[in-house]
Amino acid sequence: MRASRLVSLLLLLQSRGRMTAAELAEELEVSVRTIYRDVQSLHEAGIPLYGDAGHEGGYRLLDGYRTRLTGLTADETQAWFLAALPDPAAQLGLGEAAAAARLKISAALPPALRERAERVRERFLLDAPGWYGSDEQVPHLPVVADAVWNRHPVRVRYRRWREPAEADRRLEPYGLVLKAGRWYVVAHDGRERRTYRVDRMLEVRVLDETFATPPGFDLAGYWREYLAGFHARLHREQALIRLSPRGAERLPALLSRAVARAVAEDGEREPDGWVRARVPIESVAHAHGEFLRLGADLEVLAPDPLRESLAESARALAALYAPPRATPPPPRTSAR
Repeated sequence: MRASRLVSLLLLLQSRGRMTAAELAEELEVSVRTIYRDVQSLHEAGIPLYGDAGHEGGYRLLDGYRTRLTGLTADETQAWFLAALPDPAAQLGLGEAAAAARLKISAALPPALRERAERVRERFLLDAPGWYGSDEQVPHLPVVADAVWNRHPVRVRYRRWREPAEADRRLEPYGLVLKAGRWYVVAHDGRERRTYRVDRMLEVRVLDETFATPPGFDLAGYWREYLAGFHARLHREQALIRLSPRGAERLPALLSRAVARAVAEDGEREPDGWVRARVPIESVAHAHGEFLRLGADLEVLAPDPLRESLAESARALAALYAPPRATPPPPRTSAR
């Protein structure tokens, strides 16, 4: 642990230049006194490390000195490919390794490239999950990732959408995919290759066996085919709709890209300014909820079941928000 810290201290000075003991202590999460002891150890090892006192003081390496201790460990090599995604690296249990990899790569770069890389880090941030994605924990992800890396089968208990709600599976995990903030594992279940959401795994047990990935299997290629098939299965039906000018303007923000693309590519503008288009839908029930977002700016012409369900909802809403009826005044009674 101390040897690793000494190397990190040396690499920090190499990549950032002059740093104070307090700055080094904060970066390495140790006390200032520990930094003093580490600097003394580096002095004794013959490292040309100098300390300057005063307001502009701090520790620095002799100009021109560069350490050769920039080799990456196995974990750091894996983590480097996730260096721009710190949250996924942390979920995989590689957060510290990713930070160490970034530091080592930075230390190995020439000053000009190091400055450019630092500007990229300061000015660009990739936040993969969508706005409405849940911040759900994935407790079994590190175990699944280790099984993927070491080619161990796993026995999982999995939560499903349909009955039975839970299922037991023996899986041979080929690879992990991060899609829109969710982790998926591509695995063979004994019959076929399938895709499983890791956050739905209730229990995971790594088996004391190994398996071989089929020759020629390409994770990226499989995922492209899976997505193409997913979208083909997703939109199996169509609807004929009309959109008001206001509805056409609001469409991209409220409905799916598939619907927006169909309107943009195949929509026909009518004399009154409305746009008529045939658009893909998942089902009548799903389209009912989606199309209600546009209210009276969207009219469904077909299919009839979708048009009827929206009409029923419109009648129910009209009844719900109808102004209350005035209570008639009581009849007058004549005085005797």
